[in-house]
Amino acid sequence: MSPDPAARPKDGARRLSRARVLDVDPLLEDPKTRIVVCCGAGGVGKTTTAAALGLRAAERGRKVVVLTIDPARRLAQSMGIDSLDNTPRRVKGVDDSAGGELHAMMLDMKRTFDEIVEAHADPGRAAAILGNPFYQSLSAGFAGTQEYMAMEKLGQLRGRDEWDLIVVDTPPSRSALDFLDAPKRLGSFLDGKLIRVLLAPAKVGGRAGMKFLNVGMSMMTGVLGKVLGGPFLKDVQTFVAAMDSMFGGFRTRADATYKLLQAPGTAFLVVAAPERDALREAAYFVERLAAEDMPLAGLVLNRVHGSGADRLSAERALAAAENLEDPRIVDQTGGKAGVRNSPDTHGSSQAPESPAESSASEPSASESSAPDSSAPEASPTPSPEDDVPDADTPERSVDQLASGLLRLHAERMHLLAREQRTRDRFTARHPEVAVTEVAALPGDVHDLGGLRDIGARLATGEPELPESDV
Repeated sequence: MSPDPAARPKDGARRLSRARVLDVDPLLEDPKTRIVVCCGAGGVGKTTTAAALGLRAAERGRKVVVLTIDPARRLAQSMGIDSLDNTPRRVKGVDDSAGGELHAMMLDMKRTFDEIVEAHADPGRAAAILGNPFYQSLSAGFAGTQEYMAMEKLGQLRGRDEWDLIVVDTPPSRSALDFLDAPKRLGSFLDGKLIRVLLAPAKVGGRAGMKFLNVGMSMMTGVLGKVLGGPFLKDVQTFVAAMDSMFGGFRTRADATYKLLQAPGTAFLVVAAPERDALREAAYFVERLAAEDMPLAGLVLNRVHGSGADRLSAERALAAAENLEDPRIVDQTGGKAGVRNSPDTHGSSQAPESPAESSASEPSASESSAPDSSAPEASPTPSPEDDVPDADTPERSVDQLASGLLRLHAERMHLLAREQRTRDRFTARHPEVAVTEVAALPGDVHDLGGLRDIGARLATGEPELPESDV
């Protein structure tokens, strides 16, 4: 079957439509690139992308640490490490002929918070904070704490100046923007009215403080006590009093890390799947990065489907499948000619015989019952079904298999068309964003070989989706 001429790609059809191609290797090899942040919506492959980039950079001579916040521990498994924790661990099996190294770690949110307390408070106050029930709840799951601690850990790693390149896998948040918003939200919490109210008695101190609390804020604390519970409110007040000297440090470090993300040595890679919701989130993030003056390297379009037979359109594939499933749709055998040339006048301009004419032309029962020894024995008239192979014949089995494959191809071409339209809408909205595409793989990545393959696909820039004609 010849391909549909209308479906043939034009010259340059393997180039990205209206988008620059992202060249990953120069970004990774540039010694001025010190931080690469992989961000995007949840479930689009940020962890695998970050690990693949880290491995590729290490095998090109960079000393790399990959910081993941993925609790599924897939990164540890793919790198051959039993488990990851808050301490960078060197990955074995990396080609270090170029002098590079690869280290990996997984953020322990609570441990990072504990380290901050231990580093910025005297032993007595640190023990009081770490044992405070409210602190234990805050450090384990307060909204935005994970994102803030990811920023804290990034600042710590960069401050040590031990690695040439830090690759960050951002948290699996409800929104990719949470990573940028968390430090400001936590800062607003620490500067908020509730904290100031709870901190005021401790700042006044002694009997005067208690008098101030009883007279000036009795109504406020009474309401809070009813809402939060008396013991809980006391835990919060104790925590706030112990943390008072550290609040300024939290805000200062958050501001410093935020400025680090705006520095020229940082590059953001937005990771997305070729789906409407994921690319809409990616578009929001691109616009937010531009508003915050943060350097965007480009878009990684992950899990893109392709086809080596995209010259055959979905329409022609479905038509061919239907012909194989019901051969009477089109003429495929010589037997059809006999059917067309038979006395059956269906579809012709000749009028059918009337019943009387039909009966007159037919022999009588006595005539028909007498055999004519001189006439040869008549063979039965072939029916249209005679040329259709039975379902159990080898020919029919092959037709069914071919039909199924053609229908699968048609579904793949429809999927490609949807992904292409989705990608083209993004590139039309943001033509300045460089894009690289990574093919969808049949399974998950489980080892360094798989990560190495992903890194090679990231670097080639070879698109999976054909260029649209619009």
